[in-house]
Amino acid sequence: MSFGFEVERIDAVIVDGPEELITKNIMSPFMWRADRHDAGLMALIRAVPRHRAKDEESGRIWYGRSASDGLVFRMDGTPVLVPGPHGKDSNGCEDPTVVPADEGYVVFYTGVDHSRTGHLLYATGKDMRSLEKRGVALPNGKSENDSKEATVLRRSDSWRLLYEYSHAGHSLISLVDGAHPDGPWNEQPDPFSPRPEKWDSWHLSTGPLLLTDPDRPVMFYNGANEDADWGIGWVALSPDLRTVMARCDGPLISPPTDATGPRDIAFAASVVETDGTIWLYYSRNDRELKRATIRQTG
Repeated sequence: MSFGFEVERIDAVIVDGPEELITKNIMSPFMWRADRHDAGLMALIRAVPRHRAKDEESGRIWYGRSASDGLVFRMDGTPVLVPGPHGKDSNGCEDPTVVPADEGYVVFYTGVDHSRTGHLLYATGKDMRSLEKRGVALPNGKSENDSKEATVLRRSDSWRLLYEYSHAGHSLISLVDGAHPDGPWNEQPDPFSPRPEKWDSWHLSTGPLLLTDPDRPVMFYNGANEDADWGIGWVALSPDLRTVMARCDGPLISPPTDATGPRDIAFAASVVETDGTIWLYYSRNDRELKRATIRQTG
């Protein structure tokens, strides 16, 4: 049997919290286990006003946690990252990614300014309730519009950062490496590209890394055709994330098969593995959260 993954079941993720949160669309679910002895999960999620007006902010980031089921999350009463009065996140805070650091955490996130340009920013803190914004993690040098959606692999003093950028109407994935969360970064070739005539023929966006096998990290990435019908696939990479070792032929979680129906988007954000059980957290239709239980084959 060849190497791959199969979805065993999909469950709805329930978010409980103040009215300011639960009346909004929920997306970008970054879940993680802070301690292997703790059965509960931590969460950062993005909340966006429903029927958002053109000049309304694009999101705030909230923190919460679940019991051992990993399906019901109780969120704090206030968000932990909110748009600033001016600057690179003045119109929104999006796409959180959490990386444990020596004295707490680094949180990469996308800041959106008033011109609707995205910037890859970061914050640090000893915990999620004491985060302080630190500024730009990666400048927008390569991207024609914005850099966003950080996926990070940290090993000792080495930081490898995969991110989404825009070029010629495509969303693409690039790789940089450096010694600190704000660089300086060394640009590397894109690790993989869209494939003509396939489900991911036009757009790619980063997703979470499964690190069960350090010699073959697996990214559950997001891909789409020119009509932006987003689904979730997987790609196995070399330890330095530069070379494709294996890649799915079709999507693991599919975009819609009926092109005339309502738009349907699946977008992976985080993965948690415990004793062989793989939970992939993703957003559906940019408004609700799901969890896929996945089994590795081969």
